[in-house]
Amino acid sequence: MKTLSTLDVVSDVLVIGSGIAGLSFAMKIADFANVVLITKKEKAESNTNYAQSGIAAVLSPSDSFETHVKDTLDCGDGLSKRAVVEKVVREAPARIQELTELGVKFSRTATGKLDLGIEGGHSKRRVAHAKDLTGKEIEATLLNAVAKTPSIKLFENQIAINLVMKHNRCIGCYALDTESSAVQNFVAKITVLATGGIGRIFLHTTNPEIATGDGIAMAYRAGASIMNMEFTQFHPTYLYQPKEASFLISEALRGEGAVLRDKRGRQFMADYHPMKELAPRDIVSRAIDQELKRSGDDYVFLDISLRDSKFIQSRFPGIYEKCLSFGIDITKNPIPVVPAAHYCCGGVRTTIAGETDIKNLLAIGETACTGLHGANRLASNSLLEALVCSHYAAKRCKELLKKRPILHSFTPWESGNAVNTDEAVVITQNRDEIRRLMWSYVGIVRSNKRLTRAKKRIALLQEEINQYYWDFIITADLIELRNMASVAELIIDSAILRKESRGIHYSLDYPQKLLTAQDTLLKKQDVHTALT
Repeated sequence: MKTLSTLDVVSDVLVIGSGIAGLSFAMKIADFANVVLITKKEKAESNTNYAQSGIAAVLSPSDSFETHVKDTLDCGDGLSKRAVVEKVVREAPARIQELTELGVKFSRTATGKLDLGIEGGHSKRRVAHAKDLTGKEIEATLLNAVAKTPSIKLFENQIAINLVMKHNRCIGCYALDTESSAVQNFVAKITVLATGGIGRIFLHTTNPEIATGDGIAMAYRAGASIMNMEFTQFHPTYLYQPKEASFLISEALRGEGAVLRDKRGRQFMADYHPMKELAPRDIVSRAIDQELKRSGDDYVFLDISLRDSKFIQSRFPGIYEKCLSFGIDITKNPIPVVPAAHYCCGGVRTTIAGETDIKNLLAIGETACTGLHGANRLASNSLLEALVCSHYAAKRCKELLKKRPILHSFTPWESGNAVNTDEAVVITQNRDEIRRLMWSYVGIVRSNKRLTRAKKRIALLQEEINQYYWDFIITADLIELRNMASVAELIIDSAILRKESRGIHYSLDYPQKLLTAQDTLLKKQDVHTALT
């Protein structure tokens, strides 16, 4: 074994990512492990920070675990794993209580009870929220707790490049310090991927710029199995602006009575589903997509102006202020909206405790695919999954550390003959092409022709990007571009392999659902094994 260098950053556990999954996991293991947590931007930047709606949990006498389980399974369209769903649902109240004790200020009624919201796919009010700024409230509380915990060291502006493997064991990662441009060795007994989603590979997305699928791409390159990547959830209501605003209009508005109208004022959701605006997200997204293609319009309207103005401003202060900044008073006027890429139901295949098929590598949060969401995520089950799976992963991490895994150092990063690039425009152009390609050919409605075109083009882009990766000094933009191309390829390959329409994967060539629900599995150099 190579001797550990004083330049190596060494820890029991390395956590990559600073959203709800990474932060809550770090807090849970801090009393028995020293933790290094790296994040590629400023610490508060994550998908969690933009989550508006809340956390689904059975918190009222009129609700039941059985009902929450049924709603989740129905939304998952036959692909959710019942055992995982039941464990997550039953853990939910305890995890909400844990956040409350940590200091998260959930919205409450005049009597002090939790003010529970309802969203698409839910049959009961069960969404605990902090007005429409739930993610921001949770993120701030967790970051404050982490800052007060001596056994957790947080490194900002560190973008992971590759996981480092030794005999099918993960022993850490290389990461680029985006301020100094130096590559650092992060050595750990256990490595945890909590890098969030993949939304930025699509042209229109509710996700922040950091959501480039880094954890999924790194895990795939390291040899982990990737599951159900064809299931990209498109949020139905993204604020439409000529210049991209990247702002989500929460599903909770529809839960509180907002209706969808076309430009002529017609309410159209009754044509598509008996639950109308409260239908599952895939149905609402496809309905809007179909209406736009039929009419040729650029957007539809979401109208909550029928509710009392004081209620709107109190319940949705963040959305009210954001829309007002664009000249839209939602207490009086409808909001122009379009669907946008929102959540990845697939990811690195894991157990509920985050275990992958690589030793000493865990994955949690949106990076992971536990089987909870199946073919379509039930609204507000994502923050819940991150909390519950982090809880189980922390328990599993403690067991793994008891086995006394050895720290393995590895050689410093070598740039070889790589030089500084004078053609950064290549990265920008390729990034833009991937996003437009995925939006046009691998979007809400898919076909064999579109997917075939996408596969051919992504192969050419991969070749160009990989050559660029080896020829030039590594940069943050290049790391993200490489990961985006890998994730795009995984989504395309997965979509081609699914010969049916199920959940949020809809194919014009295979409009029917197969009798048996199967997962799509991909592993490096092994894409032909697929459906299992």
